[in-house]
Amino acid sequence: MNSNNPYQAPPAENEPILSYAPGTKERIHLLETLQELRSKTIEIPMIINGKEIKTDNLVEIRPPHEHKHLLGYYHKGEAIHVKEAINSSLEAKEKWANMSWKQRASIFLKAAGMIAGPYRMLINAATMLGQSKNAFQAEIDAACEMADFLRFNVQFMSEIYTQQPNSSPLIWNRTEQRPLEGFVFALSPFNFTSIAGNLPTAPAMMGNTVVWKVSNQQVYSAKVLMDIFIEAGLPDGVINLIFVSGPIAGKEIFTHKDFAGIHFTGSTAVFQNIWKTIGENISNYKSYPRIVGETGGKNFVIAHHSANAAQIATALTRGAFEYQGQKCSAASRAYIPKSLWPEIKKQIKQNMDTMEMGGVEDFKNFVNAVIDESSFNKLAGYIDKAKQDKEAEIIFGGNYNKSIGYFIEPTVILTTDPHYITMEEELFGPVLTVFLYNDNKFEETLELIDNTSIYALTGSIFSKNRYAIELATEKLKNAAGNFYINDKPTGAVVSQQPFGGSRSSGTNDKAGSALNLLRWVSPRTIKECFLPPEGYHYPFMEEKHEKCFCEENAISDKVINALQ
Repeated sequence: MNSNNPYQAPPAENEPILSYAPGTKERIHLLETLQELRSKTIEIPMIINGKEIKTDNLVEIRPPHEHKHLLGYYHKGEAIHVKEAINSSLEAKEKWANMSWKQRASIFLKAAGMIAGPYRMLINAATMLGQSKNAFQAEIDAACEMADFLRFNVQFMSEIYTQQPNSSPLIWNRTEQRPLEGFVFALSPFNFTSIAGNLPTAPAMMGNTVVWKVSNQQVYSAKVLMDIFIEAGLPDGVINLIFVSGPIAGKEIFTHKDFAGIHFTGSTAVFQNIWKTIGENISNYKSYPRIVGETGGKNFVIAHHSANAAQIATALTRGAFEYQGQKCSAASRAYIPKSLWPEIKKQIKQNMDTMEMGGVEDFKNFVNAVIDESSFNKLAGYIDKAKQDKEAEIIFGGNYNKSIGYFIEPTVILTTDPHYITMEEELFGPVLTVFLYNDNKFEETLELIDNTSIYALTGSIFSKNRYAIELATEKLKNAAGNFYINDKPTGAVVSQQPFGGSRSSGTNDKAGSALNLLRWVSPRTIKECFLPPEGYHYPFMEEKHEKCFCEENAISDKVINALQ
């Protein structure tokens, strides 16, 4: 926990993205790794206090794009395992918290090097198979962003420890950044391996110990991450990986007196329920828990009539359909001026006519499967409804099939109602809804965007007109925590675009910045006085001042009497 900082962390740089183009070494290596993982079935235990924990409850892991293929099993836990993980975290707390920050930094910097180097293809392949991501989406997530989180968080940690208050010649003031008192609960989603890895490691880096519950659909890549952390030197009990149901975890964790905080990414409904539960138990906790969460989004693209049609079409195609729209930041509602729509529609059609869908092992596939049958059924229901509703028209896509994998065809809905259900509700799939507005109603449309959704995660404006850009930036300042000008609303990069939104999109604590790490420390201010006073009197109390004051009063009284 010692925050003295005579050293500097190595300067962090964003990990270069490999292309996986035909003929490259990385493409050959990745294909070989995919084949190797497909050729075997594995068992994935929980990790509590550094030990593998197995149960009699084995759950199958299958690729979403090929649900007949068995990748392996994971050992599902119960309440007893949550209790053991909590106890393990608390037992490891003191020693980990007292470890020099440089030693903690070394562990995570080594893990970053392993992810970017010898484990790169393994973490990418596990993400591709377990979460149905194509090679590029896995590369920018599992390898690059995970390495970026670890390296930049070390840099941010170092910077936080150097921040000290002012002092004077006889007083030395200093601030000590303590980890939170208790344990942190990390609850991670399926869609980003990097987010799943950042949720436990960011608090751990600041000296906290963590209970980490991953999504059932992300167990495969979480196992690889945990193996890397352990091999990098993470001590036993610092991060405890459990596979249990949400209600079982919540019952044990949110009623424990040493619960110190939650680092969350997931649905708005779940996060709001967690917040409510924490509030109901607030008097039971040793301290007020830190609640840090990033939830949903209903992310927008607004085009001004001055914009370039091809650029908008590309932004919508990539922003809405990359990783099957299963990004918190995915473009899901678009506001297009009527004058530009014919050309934009033409460009989108050209893009979608050449877009291929299938398994991740075939690198020509742009689109893969949605994560599971539940997601598939929900999306199919919205598509079926749009086919029947008078105010909606499916102009591209609209097909789906789950005979081999959970495939939803990229779908574009044109609506005449700006408050149509798919303009307001988060679908988390490859469905984009477009509303056309009159060119002279640009400012009114900005107000419509701001008032349509409960979310405020990402959004973008396309325009060549600087006045329009400035107007949109101002009008939509509360509608998106990450706002893009002439770019799609996805693809935030660690340290370049710190990520997070407000309203119902979360607490906006900006993953990928020092702001997030500050939530995992509790500062103590220390004042040291070198020459303490030895009497209680202050200068104003000296007797000569009293005498002077009395004499002045006496003179004033004589003057007043003479005047009378």
